[in-house]
Amino acid sequence: MPPRSTPVLTEGEGLHGAARVRAVTAVALSVLLALLDYAIANVALPTIAQDIHVSPASAVWIVNAYQLASVVSLLPMAALGSRIGFARLCQIGLALLTVASLFCALSHSLLMLSLARAVQGVGGACIMSVSIALIRFIYPHAILGRGIALNGVMVALGVGGGPTVASIILTVATWPWLFLINIPLGLTALVLALVSLPRTPISAGTFDGVSAILNVLAFGALIMAGDSVAHHAGMPQVIMLLLTGIVAGWLLVRRQRGRAHPMFPVDMLRIPAFRSGTLIGFVAFVSSNLFMISFPFTLQSMFHYPPSIVGLLMTPWPVGIMAVAPVLSRLTDRVPAAILSSVGLFMTSMGFLALYFLPSHPAWYDIAWRITIAGMGFGVFQPPNNRIMMITAPPGRSGSASGMVQIARQCGQATGAMCVAMAFGLIAHDAERSCLGFGSAVAFIGMLCSATRLVSRRAAEKTS
Repeated sequence: MPPRSTPVLTEGEGLHGAARVRAVTAVALSVLLALLDYAIANVALPTIAQDIHVSPASAVWIVNAYQLASVVSLLPMAALGSRIGFARLCQIGLALLTVASLFCALSHSLLMLSLARAVQGVGGACIMSVSIALIRFIYPHAILGRGIALNGVMVALGVGGGPTVASIILTVATWPWLFLINIPLGLTALVLALVSLPRTPISAGTFDGVSAILNVLAFGALIMAGDSVAHHAGMPQVIMLLLTGIVAGWLLVRRQRGRAHPMFPVDMLRIPAFRSGTLIGFVAFVSSNLFMISFPFTLQSMFHYPPSIVGLLMTPWPVGIMAVAPVLSRLTDRVPAAILSSVGLFMTSMGFLALYFLPSHPAWYDIAWRITIAGMGFGVFQPPNNRIMMITAPPGRSGSASGMVQIARQCGQATGAMCVAMAFGLIAHDAERSCLGFGSAVAFIGMLCSATRLVSRRAAEKTS
């Protein structure tokens, strides 16, 4: 926790010089670790499934356990961060991730590993729910886009770089080392966070225990209903979960409506730009996870690449995102999100479509350039969409806005993972390639949704 002598920052004030560098480095490392913990298991899923004797569809729960725990925790953690301080919650998250990584490495069954991954998910939610809120305090308002672009690079490195790190580790060690490597990294990030993150204003009335329980029930039941459909569960189970989620969600919205600082931001969802940014972010991440989870299986089962090479072949995704980051860090504050995000999602859609039409025996560069185009597109899409959500949030609502950015991302990723599991279960032949086609179509739909914001913007300008 920052020293009590550190002044409390106001939104838009920002840090300067070395203090900003140290603080944003702490946030960047925390985000990187949280997302590395999520993504590092993707490439190893076939290996882990074989080692613990479960089917590929069941092995997806190694990813879903993290996702589910993280999604249901995000908004309560964002509210808790507003109550105890964003820096302190980030530090708690780093501690949870580090301890849970040890338990992941010691697990020898799907149940044990999934439970440990769920704890990791809660730790990741602590970090991700406040990461962009911290950036809003670290960077002055005029250059907020640069901070959000850097956060987008860290998200790309974590999600896209996880497979690369996994491949390197699997080349020289067994899969438990995927999690053991997090322990020194987590301790390093925790020390840096303790000494460099700034103090932010505290809102005493943002966290509500009953609303937190309703939030967990609503998101958890709806995600479990989708997973039940993906795994062909009985209709009574699906209906029961759907009804639980819908009723809990209705009670949550009813309880939060009219509050000055609602945990579930019903007030901000009435803002058109914020609402559309949330929806488009969700759709985009459904598309990305249709690729990220299915393509390692494609590389192994269809193209017969070993696990040690699979992660390296996924590396062009984060490379593409990082390649556009220097330009995006400046364009994000100048060019409308409707233009940048639409162009980005179109590029991503075309990249996935090109992967769908890969030849039967592709060379590594045939794979690499297609993934690079998709990654560059996603790098163009994400920072402006996140920025528009943050700047349209009312003053004092950075925590809720940051939480909703992550809700859109993680609900999208969880839905994408369920779609992959459903495809594996329902499509007897070529399910992996089908996921790439679905991913391209979903990204194109996201592009169309994003483009409508430009039409709405022009209409608003004419009426004014």
